[in-house]
Amino acid sequence: MRRVAIVAPRERSREVLTAVAQSGVVELDLPVPAAEGLEEMERVIGVAVASDGNVGWVGWTPVRDLVPLTDSLTALDAAVVPLARPRGIQPPTLQAGKPGGGMSRTLVDTYGTVPYADVDPSRLAGLAYVVMFGMMFGDLGHGAILLVIGLILGSGQIRRLRNLKRAWLFVAGAGLAAMIFGALYGQAFGPTGLIPVLWLDPLSNPIPVLTTAVIFGAILLAGAYALGTINRVREGGWGFALYASSGVAGSVLFLSLGLLVWGAVAGFGIMMGVSAVLAAAALVFIFIGFFVEAGGGATGVVQAGIELVDAVIRLGSNVVSFARLAAFGLTHAALLAVVWTATTGLWSPGWGALAAIVIFLVGNVLTFALEALVSGVQALRLEYYELFSRIFQSEGQPFRPWAPDLTNDLAEVGSDHHPTSPIERPPT
Repeated sequence: MRRVAIVAPRERSREVLTAVAQSGVVELDLPVPAAEGLEEMERVIGVAVASDGNVGWVGWTPVRDLVPLTDSLTALDAAVVPLARPRGIQPPTLQAGKPGGGMSRTLVDTYGTVPYADVDPSRLAGLAYVVMFGMMFGDLGHGAILLVIGLILGSGQIRRLRNLKRAWLFVAGAGLAAMIFGALYGQAFGPTGLIPVLWLDPLSNPIPVLTTAVIFGAILLAGAYALGTINRVREGGWGFALYASSGVAGSVLFLSLGLLVWGAVAGFGIMMGVSAVLAAAALVFIFIGFFVEAGGGATGVVQAGIELVDAVIRLGSNVVSFARLAAFGLTHAALLAVVWTATTGLWSPGWGALAAIVIFLVGNVLTFALEALVSGVQALRLEYYELFSRIFQSEGQPFRPWAPDLTNDLAEVGSDHHPTSPIERPPT
């Protein structure tokens, strides 16, 4: 994103602004949000800076659009002057308006606008969401239904569902992940025996499933800390990142926790000692960071101490929180096991078979609807509270180009119309 000044002859200001609006690549610095029509044109002309017969506006434009914009305005005797980026002002983020981002883009934008300097994690976030959903919704049959729904959305054949077409890949990916975990669990519309167990039965062996979920969560947290560290460096340099709880210091504290667990499980006393040293150093740096943010003094010490304790508690609870991936996967399997038990219990010649079929269909429909909702919400919760809270520390401003619809209003304006005079400023 580039800071620019648009300079034009006073008599051609209307033509230049019309060209800027039609280009849709410039966000002007305006005192109030943009409106539509002729009144908006008059307002923008009125707030222009004028000097020596020229008028000018300041704003932002993507670097890739700088040359085409310059060429189009040069034909109107106007100029686009690149400016230095002012210190302390964050450029608007073009990422929030990327076309084709699909639901992964929406997943991040719903949490907040990615700051200009930060890494955009939308694709990684979408992949993590799909895998987490699959772990909680692990059933080959239910996943296949979800995959078919995604393909139907992508086809656009159903008119009422065309607004959801952009979500088709997201839905289909979640269904495919559920199918994979269903095959691992040996679940196909429940423990029907339609497929063999490729890994383990979650109801018979819940501990390995819980352990796997926590390990997977630790891997995701490690990735979040890595992205958070990169973002802190890009936001304020290594000095800022060194003391940040979501930067280098926080990453070292998380690493020390991993080494502590590894050393305790493997019986490596030296590793546990190293983890204690790393944890102590990380806590000191985090405390300093909180102390500086609090403004120093006795109040700063108290606030930094409270935030430090909160950071440590949150770190442990966040790791354990990923156990819900296994817990809700077990719930899904348990509900389908109940449905299958009722189905087999009612199965008998005559009306018993019909009742069994009804129980099986209704039970699967209800379980599918309930667990799809729960798994979707829980995966979203893990993304936002456990991962995004470390990746992002502030919120950016979305890029909003000045592009009002001026077509009808300009057609009605006669040649004798004179725009509002710009604000006169002394030459600099």
